Amino acid sequence: MAVKIMHVGEYVKGGVYTYLYDLLDYQSEIQDTAVYLVASRDKSEDTYPISSENLFFYKYRRTPFYFIYAIMYISTIIKKVRPDIIHVHSTFAGLFVRVLYLLKPNKKVKIVYCSHGWSFLMDTSNIYKKLYVLAEKILSRATNAIINISMFEQVESIKLGIPENKSILIYNGTKKNSFEKRSEITFPRIDKDKINILFVGRFDRQKGIDILIDSIKRVKNKKVHLYLIGDFVLSESLDIENLDKVTKIGWIEKEKIDSYYQLVDAVVMPSRWEGFGLVAIEAMKNKKAVIASNRGALPELVEENVNGYIFDLNDLDSLVCILESLDKEILEEMGKKGHMQYVEKFTSEKMNENLLSVYNSLLEEKIVK
Repeated sequence: MAVKIMHVGEYVKGGVYTYLYDLLDYQSEIQDTAVYLVASRDKSEDTYPISSENLFFYKYRRTPFYFIYAIMYISTIIKKVRPDIIHVHSTFAGLFVRVLYLLKPNKKVKIVYCSHGWSFLMDTSNIYKKLYVLAEKILSRATNAIINISMFEQVESIKLGIPENKSILIYNGTKKNSFEKRSEITFPRIDKDKINILFVGRFDRQKGIDILIDSIKRVKNKKVHLYLIGDFVLSESLDIENLDKVTKIGWIEKEKIDSYYQLVDAVVMPSRWEGFGLVAIEAMKNKKAVIASNRGALPELVEENVNGYIFDLNDLDSLVCILESLDKEILEEMGKKGHMQYVEKFTSEKMNENLLSVYNSLLEEKIVK
């Protein structure tokens, strides 16, 4: 009989989509395994490497009414599919699934949870942080394995009371490049004599786009040019259209992202918080140096003067100083070292093998009991 693995998410977009796409692609090729996905129809991607019959989308908004609707819908799909493992992705999906098993425990189903960035480690008020911690501690009772995507996330969550015996560190991974041929892409004319740096992500407070724009305005080195992949998700509050040193590209398809990385000299990540930092390993995969803030898990991925630079978010002069002094040859050497670190720690294969090991351990435990 086939093992049934059901993945459940809320908004499956951006880094969570990249992560899930790799998992679904890998797991769907495992013999005697059936893979399913349940996700919000709103703000989720609609293309996945599994059969459309195994995809389920629920109507959704972040309001109490839709929370109840999502819980009821997910419960219905669980009863229909009867999965052996439910792998839950992100905070709200973690609530929707695990509250069902708090109310009605079922030892036959194994629950794996990944927050993809703990809500209580984000930049929010102490009251909200305490509430998030309390909720996660309660919900952890209905969880068999808790996946942390960085050592920072694991250490800090255990300090705050998340069960250590259920916590497992598995770094995110991404697929290797062949470097043989770039995809067909539309890219603004790029001046190879300039030092071209790239930002990838949402134009929002978490990702620090405001910090980056303010800093690039202060850079006097006319050879530095910034390219932006992404866009505003909520309100548009920054004027980036009329800056000579900045070119906005917008959102691009997942399949083409590596081609853009390969054309620049470095990647910049000015995040205020980051549970992991998938953009950093995508840059390393493409042999690019990374300029990152000293927040969250980024210092785990970027080693100062080895595969990039770390700047102090409390001292933005440090970012300006780094941008002023960039050197193409040094960045190229850093990119090569970063690629070696990527191959050693951050491939999709390693991530998937480690997750499969967790699944197998839980299934063996189920058989024994």
